[in-house]
Amino acid sequence: MKMVVRSNSANPIYWALLSLVTMACSQSGVEDSSPAPAEYLVSTAVVKTPFVDKAAALNLTRIHTGGGPEKRYIVEAKGGGAALFDAEGDGDLDIYWVNGAPLATPGLGGGNALYRNDGEVGFVDIAAAAGVEGHGWGMGALSADYDNDGDQDLYITCLRDNILYRNDGRGRFADQTEQAGVAMPLWSTGAAMGDADLDGDLDLYVANYVEFSVDEIRPLGTQWKGRDVFIGPLSLPASPDVLYRNEGDGTFADMTGASGIGRHEPGYGFGVLFVDLDDDGDQDLYIANDSTPNFLYRNTGDGTFVEVGLRANAAFNEMGLAQAGMGVAWGDYDGDGDGDLFVTNFEDDYNTLYRNAGGTFTDMSFAVGLGRVSLPYVGFGAVFLDYDNDADQDLFVANGHVYPQIESPDGSANYPQKNHLFANDGGRFNLVDPVVGPEMGAAVSRGAVAGDFDDDGRLDLFVTNLNGRPSLLYNNTETGHHWLGVYLRGHTQNREGVGARVFVWSEGRRQRRDVLCGESFLGSGDRRLHFGLAAGSADSLHVYWPGGALQRVSDLPLDSYVLVAQEQ
Repeated sequence: MKMVVRSNSANPIYWALLSLVTMACSQSGVEDSSPAPAEYLVSTAVVKTPFVDKAAALNLTRIHTGGGPEKRYIVEAKGGGAALFDAEGDGDLDIYWVNGAPLATPGLGGGNALYRNDGEVGFVDIAAAAGVEGHGWGMGALSADYDNDGDQDLYITCLRDNILYRNDGRGRFADQTEQAGVAMPLWSTGAAMGDADLDGDLDLYVANYVEFSVDEIRPLGTQWKGRDVFIGPLSLPASPDVLYRNEGDGTFADMTGASGIGRHEPGYGFGVLFVDLDDDGDQDLYIANDSTPNFLYRNTGDGTFVEVGLRANAAFNEMGLAQAGMGVAWGDYDGDGDGDLFVTNFEDDYNTLYRNAGGTFTDMSFAVGLGRVSLPYVGFGAVFLDYDNDADQDLFVANGHVYPQIESPDGSANYPQKNHLFANDGGRFNLVDPVVGPEMGAAVSRGAVAGDFDDDGRLDLFVTNLNGRPSLLYNNTETGHHWLGVYLRGHTQNREGVGARVFVWSEGRRQRRDVLCGESFLGSGDRRLHFGLAAGSADSLHVYWPGGALQRVSDLPLDSYVLVAQEQ
């Protein structure tokens, strides 16, 4: 077996082939120039400014369209998804950015962008040439190789009429929604792919939100803290989620009922994870629901599911209350080998960290320093990442209120809000300002996904902002720490190894990453797995492929990306 190594040593990117010892994943815009409020004491443990926003400098200046400024209806406060993937197969990480629409013409849409990564030159929007401008009011995006032909395709969720684009391998896409059988006449939000029935191809879970019609809802029809605001989800009927089985021939079949998922009353779904929550070798499902209990569907091993959120202590918070789930992140924050769950929530509630112990969870939010700080904020996107390469998983949260009317002259309540970066310190989290300076003031942020745009081994962040330009936060840390990047290639099916669990052993310490396909808030991140190694090195790599097969790899390089191909 062979391993390809991609390194950023001495700046130029080069490719080398190494042997592996194998023992047994169009609108122009303006910059946000609002000043950054000095509301936090910034940690200087690593660097003063971990990230620098290069969005404007690299041509990411289009403004998101999400209804009007008053946000008279709930749909105007949602959206803002993004997907990171290599659209053209040139080795660079590109960005698919989802736009909304004006309220008066929701069927037309503002037009999505496919930003091709041209390195230091910046990004170029090639959506029109590639055929992926989209239509309607876009919500989220998912990149995945659904037809197993070796390139990543796109699935876009919308207020109406989701879109499936098939990649021809050369960066040009064709709309296959109707032919594939995944047209959705509902308001869809989050989506994720995973091999639910272990047949080797990727199935699709789509979260749906509410039944929405402007003609049937009074604008600014309720109150929040004495202000007139839009009517929320609890006053609207919930729409049921859908699970599609991939038939392996480019089409999908609705398996919602047969899988057992259709037996339950629908929630108001947002964030979705397809992941092995209990480490039994199959893919489970976790859905963050707005204002209703979160769902945890445990896979029985044959593609049927049992809802165990309450029994697993992952449906409610520590006080037994349903929260307003928005985004969801998965990562092993405490280094015990189990992946843990983090769910963002609404103002006056708190973001919830669920510590995993073999498929049963404990709310650790306040114990680890994440609860109290989140109370005044509305959280959306969230992602675990080791931003400083010190061998533990830190956390980024995108914040932004949903009610412009909440803005207070004395600054006690704000519609634009600061995003949060938390540094992991032995399983406790300390708040760090992600970017300091006028280029990163408060914003109404929604999606957040992580990826290494310049292949330097330091994870960057792409953040979408409602009715504003996105933020591209380039990692600016200078620690001298080592790192290892891993991407998988399946043998004949599931080419990206979606659902695989990967462990790196370094200096007697084990780190875990999972190959996710859908995460955070309405988005999907870099499919490559990133491990910070601090001052150490990677001793061995263990890959648990979907289905449970174990593959061990040694003789790993430092500060490089390695391609691990599944054993035949």
